[in-house]
Amino acid sequence: MIDRLRHEWQAFLSGTRKLDRQMVVVLISAVVLIFLQLQFGNRLFFWDHIADAFDPDDQELFAWIWWFGIQGITGFLIPVLILTVGFKRKPSEIGLGLGDWKLATILALVYAVPVIIGTWVLSNGADFQAQYPHFEGAESKWTVFLIYEAAFLCYWLGWEYLWRGFVLFGTAPAFGAGAIVVQMVPFALLHAGKPAAETYLSILGGLALGVLVWRCRSFWIAIPIHAFQMLMLDFWCTLRARSGAVGNGLDALMDAFGSIGG
Repeated sequence: MIDRLRHEWQAFLSGTRKLDRQMVVVLISAVVLIFLQLQFGNRLFFWDHIADAFDPDDQELFAWIWWFGIQGITGFLIPVLILTVGFKRKPSEIGLGLGDWKLATILALVYAVPVIIGTWVLSNGADFQAQYPHFEGAESKWTVFLIYEAAFLCYWLGWEYLWRGFVLFGTAPAFGAGAIVVQMVPFALLHAGKPAAETYLSILGGLALGVLVWRCRSFWIAIPIHAFQMLMLDFWCTLRARSGAVGNGLDALMDAFGSIGG
């Protein structure tokens, strides 16, 4: 019995030594970082421990800014330090270089057109209007809307790098192009609870962004693509909330734009 257990233990150790160390650290770290974000970066934590430091009129907005900021730290800053300091990777090896920026720019501009049209159509749905913008106060004043969306960019920096940078390029030495699928799985699972269309589209979106970043060898392209998509959805839903515009026709569009100065 002892010899059998010793043999199994040696086989286990031999198997673990064959694993790519960076891949193991990256995948485990990604899970831990998500847990930390959910524990300390959520708005409930802000309300329980930090909100009293702000003016009551500003607390709701800063609760969202807190969430966005912690996502930037757990999704971008810490992962970059793990790969650059812990594994001595160069920025260009972990998606932080410019890569094929010309191709990325062209694709981003082409993608903008269907995003503008698609988000306008989606914004007509009651489930989307109920969720976007996440901060309802952004619908009341355009200055608040702009502050909210600017802070949202910090969130996208952390959210996109965690998957399209840290996990994608961090596991690439072990999985090659298969890392595109690896990074999509947790990304899509974290969309559970969103409107059904968004939930299922996250699978395709995660794969498409992974392929794009892999081809361009730079994660930076993922930020404007994903952020612009959410910006437009927030923008259209805000216009509909302010104007009461219903439908997707030209009349609804004109009614929506008529509320911009209001």
